[in-house]
Amino acid sequence: MNTKTLQTGRWLAGFALLLMSLTGTRTEAAIDGVTGTNFNFTAKPAIITTPDGDSLLVWGYGLDGGPMQYPGPTLIVNQGDTITIKLINELGVANMPVSLVFPGQEGVSASGGTAGLLTQESSGPTDTVTYTFTASHAGTYLYNSGTQPELQIEMGMLGAIIVRPAAAKQAYNHPDTAFDHEYLFLLTEMDPQVHYMASLGLFDVIDNSAYNPVLWFINGRNAPDTMADAGASWLPNQPYNIVPRTHVAETVLARVISAGRDLHPFHFHGNHVKLIGRDGRLLESATGTGPDLARVDFTIQAVPGSTYDALWSWTGYKLGWDIYGHKNGDPLEPNEYAPDHGKPLPVALPALQDMTFGGFYSGSPFLGDFGDLPPGEGGLNLNGGMFYMWHSHAEKELANNDIFPGGMMTMMIIEPADVPIP
Repeated sequence: MNTKTLQTGRWLAGFALLLMSLTGTRTEAAIDGVTGTNFNFTAKPAIITTPDGDSLLVWGYGLDGGPMQYPGPTLIVNQGDTITIKLINELGVANMPVSLVFPGQEGVSASGGTAGLLTQESSGPTDTVTYTFTASHAGTYLYNSGTQPELQIEMGMLGAIIVRPAAAKQAYNHPDTAFDHEYLFLLTEMDPQVHYMASLGLFDVIDNSAYNPVLWFINGRNAPDTMADAGASWLPNQPYNIVPRTHVAETVLARVISAGRDLHPFHFHGNHVKLIGRDGRLLESATGTGPDLARVDFTIQAVPGSTYDALWSWTGYKLGWDIYGHKNGDPLEPNEYAPDHGKPLPVALPALQDMTFGGFYSGSPFLGDFGDLPPGEGGLNLNGGMFYMWHSHAEKELANNDIFPGGMMTMMIIEPADVPIP
């Protein structure tokens, strides 16, 4: 089987699992992760697969003796809590200590292990390092290895920390940061050559000046695997997916982390985003004023090592036609953009035999509606939702090892009001 055939198969598998995931019954969106104040990490190797048919050696962090995962466990903690993380090293690579650093966290202490360049390091499975800090500020944060970061971050030793404020469903301690649903977008890239050489133990010949990434990830997956179910059994070391969903006029909090070494211009179709926080700090001119320094943009230029909190909402504002297909005299829908109520679609759709059908087309251009489709066409839009691609705006990052489409991409789904969103 060639890689293009395998790529097509992975797309179909990803979409099939996406359909399964849309049948959930939970009513609130949540970011997959672990809660608490005490965490036990083990640094381990594993093999991950990519939709171009490749498999790569990676290193990462496992939780409580469980399998290593890429990215590492997402830690969801409360503002003001004291956090303790214990780390041991089971990489099994001679002279390869590991560690953790926590950008944006204040007063981090480290004990045990051996002193390294940036922090205490674990050299083996009996060499425990303990890291402690107080999660003083709400927001979105990165953690990663502080040992040979040019190699170990590339190999996969990184993850996210989300610090929640006291107020529920807010990004920060201000009502202007409230949201209905939240999603994590942890952006990374890989150069397979580094991983091939690491698998052979050829660390001395890895040339960082020749770095050439050809794989781009959101939450440890390339598209279409980004849209497969979370915890998919065929991705045992890549448990996190990303399928953002919302209803008309609800607010989505996008937590974006650029965890690799490249800048990623992450683009939001459907509407601009309002950037309210960066690097775990609210964009406010003074304490308590709220995000008065926020800016509105269509693309977040995600700088390496930085994190971003942004709000996004969609109403069909000024589309120029009624997204529900109302006729004059029909009642308004909740949160409908009233000036477009009853306006017809401004174009006449061609006959079915003259159309090309995408998998997400329901047979109707209207939200929550379905229409006729030829046999075998469509089928990926269970609820009559509206789909917007959210993706890197760097063209090369929409491929898996030069095979398009793929890479750093997923779909935002605007769902009808009666569809529950997990």
